[in-house]
Amino acid sequence: MTKQNIVDTVSDATGLTKVETEAVMNGVMTTIIEALATNNRVELRGFGTFGVKHRMPKKARNPGTGEPIYLPERFVPTFKPSKMMRLRVNELINKLRGPYALWEKAKKTENEHAQAEKATARQPS
Repeated sequence: MTKQNIVDTVSDATGLTKVETEAVMNGVMTTIIEALATNNRVELRGFGTFGVKHRMPKKARNPGTGEPIYLPERFVPTFKPSKMMRLRVNELINKLRGPYALWEKAKKTENEHAQAEKATARQPS
């Protein structure tokens, strides 16, 4: 879903024009970014918490060349969803997939592993 999709959905739900809805959305995003830039947390009850984590400088390797590189000290924005959001997302996904979708997937994986073990056990050494 893109920002424009969100603007369209909220505009339809609230009766505001798309221009007004986009202005409100831009204001909210700007406010969150400015709060994070001043190292403040932003808590939206029922949605989640935005924060900033400090990362120390470190040496790393370029995976393509193996060449060592230096990563400077940096600050990384983070988001932790609320418990209410996590539960609602799981509820909606399970409703779409069916209540036993995850269990069936785990059982299928177990069966595949068991079949692979049987196949290797039958092969002479």
